[in-house]
Amino acid sequence: MTMEELHRLVNELPDDSLSGAAVLLERAKDPVVAKLDAVPYDDEELTNENRRAVDDAADEFGVPWSEAVAKLNAD
Repeated sequence: MTMEELHRLVNELPDDSLSGAAVLLERAKDPVVAKLDAVPYDDEELTNENRRAVDDAADEFGVPWSEAVAKLNAD
């Protein structure tokens, strides 16, 4: 898509869609966020194994932020 095509699409938006489009365009300025927004929704049902894995992960303690920063700054 070219900038010209994008401008055409924006110009064709109905007024009711402007605020929603603005949010999407703001998010698209960050390439990582834009890629994540473009990922298709995963509508696959969770299996019992998936649920157990989520439950197990929820029971684990994380690393304190200060410890993570210290490890990153140690190098």
